[in-house]
Amino acid sequence: MLNTKKLTSAIQVALFIGTASLVAGNAFAQTQTEEKKEETKSLDRVEVVGSRVKRAEIEGALPVTVIDRAAIDATGKASVADVLRDTTFASFGNFRPQSGSSAQALADIDLRGLGSSRTLVLIDGRRAPKAPFAAGSQDLNAIPTSAVERIEILSDGASAVYGSDAIGGVVNIVLRKDFEGAELRAGMGMTDVKGGDTHEYAATFGTAGERGRMIMSASANDRGMVFTRDQIGYVQGVSVYGNNYRVYNQNTGAFVTAPTAVPGFACNTNGFWRTAGGTCSFDFNSVAANEASIKNKGLFARGDYQITDNWSVYMTAMAQKVNSFGRYAPVPVLALVADNTPNDIIKGDGLATALYHRMAAGGNRDTSSDANVTDLLLGFQGRVWDKVDLDFGIRRSNYRYNEFGTGYSVNPLLVAALEAGDYLVTDPYGTDPTTLSSVFATINRRSTSTVEEAYATANFDLFEMAGGTSNMAVGVESRKETYADLYDSLSEAGVIDGSAGNSAAGSRKVQSIFAEWLFPIVNSFEVTLAGRYDKYSDYGSDFAPKIGMRWHPVENFTLRGSYGTGFRAPSLDILTQKTSFSADSVVDPATCIIFGGTPAQCQTASVQVDAYYRANPNLSSEQSKQWSLGMAYDPTDWLNFTLDYYNIEIEERIRQFSSQALIDRTNNPALGPIPAGLGVVRNADGSIKQVNAGYGNEGTLNTNGLDLAARTRFDLAGGRMQNMLQIGYVNEYTIDDGEDLAGTVGAPDVRANLSNQYNTGAWTFGTITRYIKGQQDPGATRRVGGYTLNDVYATVKAPWNGDFTIGVNNVGNRYPQLYSYDGRPWNFNLYDAYGRTIYLRYTQKF
Repeated sequence: MLNTKKLTSAIQVALFIGTASLVAGNAFAQTQTEEKKEETKSLDRVEVVGSRVKRAEIEGALPVTVIDRAAIDATGKASVADVLRDTTFASFGNFRPQSGSSAQALADIDLRGLGSSRTLVLIDGRRAPKAPFAAGSQDLNAIPTSAVERIEILSDGASAVYGSDAIGGVVNIVLRKDFEGAELRAGMGMTDVKGGDTHEYAATFGTAGERGRMIMSASANDRGMVFTRDQIGYVQGVSVYGNNYRVYNQNTGAFVTAPTAVPGFACNTNGFWRTAGGTCSFDFNSVAANEASIKNKGLFARGDYQITDNWSVYMTAMAQKVNSFGRYAPVPVLALVADNTPNDIIKGDGLATALYHRMAAGGNRDTSSDANVTDLLLGFQGRVWDKVDLDFGIRRSNYRYNEFGTGYSVNPLLVAALEAGDYLVTDPYGTDPTTLSSVFATINRRSTSTVEEAYATANFDLFEMAGGTSNMAVGVESRKETYADLYDSLSEAGVIDGSAGNSAAGSRKVQSIFAEWLFPIVNSFEVTLAGRYDKYSDYGSDFAPKIGMRWHPVENFTLRGSYGTGFRAPSLDILTQKTSFSADSVVDPATCIIFGGTPAQCQTASVQVDAYYRANPNLSSEQSKQWSLGMAYDPTDWLNFTLDYYNIEIEERIRQFSSQALIDRTNNPALGPIPAGLGVVRNADGSIKQVNAGYGNEGTLNTNGLDLAARTRFDLAGGRMQNMLQIGYVNEYTIDDGEDLAGTVGAPDVRANLSNQYNTGAWTFGTITRYIKGQQDPGATRRVGGYTLNDVYATVKAPWNGDFTIGVNNVGNRYPQLYSYDGRPWNFNLYDAYGRTIYLRYTQKF
């Protein structure tokens, strides 16, 4: 049910921003697919994502937004990922490169807040390569920026057309193909925050003849690493992992004393500092980076050739190299040393010492990663029997990722050095360099993802109807996915301090057949039926149908709607993960009593049990249902707007079950059933023998909301004025039928963008306003205010066919409100903290 109170708030926001646009007379950033033609009031007809049927009027039962090349340039962003982060469809933000993260180099897109694994990214209508290190997400850093012609966003489910993952929507990156001459580009951005500067370079060459054309480009862009100490919210880091100890009873597993500073250690240098409570802390924020550096280099080539009057061949080749560097504070360790050894603090008590120690003497933890992505495609298009259009081809993409980490200690080696007295916690910097290096290891991770596919699609007319020709598209796809994510043996064994890893590797085949059928019932009304069947060699198969309708009762008004189902196949990383052992600390009264505890103690006391995290052979796909209803209206020849409602329901969510969650369900069946393939194995006396944990299917996610877009285009004082307002409104967002999260902290229910542009031919002026509504948790426990940024830019055309652009993003130098979120002092995925960014760009065409 639509929340009218929140809807009223969204409308008020729209009116405020719209009024601001009329007063400011500013610029433009994004364009809607249904652009107006100069000479007509009807909506523009362009080929966009979401349908395989060929027709003159492509605009149908699907809401699609297009960000063209000019709009991309107007944002001042150097990468595709940065452009998409600011769209209103990225409701709750997108992942950005994070220092210290297991996906340090990743940049993804998350539509509707459903997660990047439920958003499908395409390159020219075919699946973009997946990042093997990021749980099946598609990496936007793997797309050369100079190769992009436009970005199409289908804000509706599309599994009936594209298969798995297209639940939250589809982002189609359309590559350039029509270009003649040469173009050189260079630019830079200077941020208010230290370290976040960007650089971009590109060279593009194109040629065309009577029967063929070719375009080639090379590009590079980068952003520097940003340290925590240089960003807003920096405070001295507080951690028990400085240089402290506790007395530990290895027989009962209990700590006897509270954390206390190690006596004899000078806790006032090299980042160590003494707290008011007397413990020795370490300022990890002074040395760690918040955002990792990124360097992208790409090559792109595309061409087509008319073999005969009816047949042509086309090819695309891309290569992208992504380098990243991140820094984390020296590794924190928990080391248990035996009684009466040199580093035992209280000798002779028969108890061990638990050391909470920061390995600062060994340096910081530095992580370097290198990704190499290649994507090759060869296809043919032709017409047979004078009525069937064919498109078929082969494609191979490969994503290779290597990651190396230094500054990580090996816990058994460290404990041995501590007990031998070779490493002294009272004087770690005095440790012999040979001893110090002997307890450290370089960790590594090698990941690959390869997709080999063949495809064929046929488009043909069937028969005439009152509204025109009924036509159909049918097609088949076959692909093989090969995946490996391999950690070094020490990380897999779980002996590396501050890091862990669980390898996975496998492959599968996917066979697909799909069809789409257009029925133009009458001139003003049409129906489209679509369906797709996908058979996976590992978990099973899925069928996704969809129906779309379009009604055009009058020339300037269109109604559209659709209903369909979707699915998300379980990713290869969780289907093929190696079984890993963990001694989990859990609460289980039956086991605790067998171990000697009293019934009263065992209600809260923890015990250690054997847990095995493994691939679940019973894991299946997520299922979804979605429907949408929208309208497009052109009240005048200079104004048009669209309004779309969406509703998405996801069932059988793929989620991870911990050993504690499974134990709780065996003790209290009211909490829910044990997912198939997982469980708790008990001994005859009722104690736990082992827990089989991992991923299972359970739970729901429901969301609905509105998307509004309004655009004006008119002549003004010898120039052309364009205005675009987009608002995304999340009415409801619930998980497992719990509380509505829309509007709570981290889940803003309104995002809006206002963009305006005035073009005289020689000069272009523009502004962009980006707005994220404030959020508040239930009970007013936490409140985050609204966030508005204003950008300005200007471009001048030089007589020698060059363009100079200067712009300022975040003119007011605003920073996000400080509040604790996911371990950082602000929501890192929803807001950036670069401050004011001044950028310059020069483009020379030949």
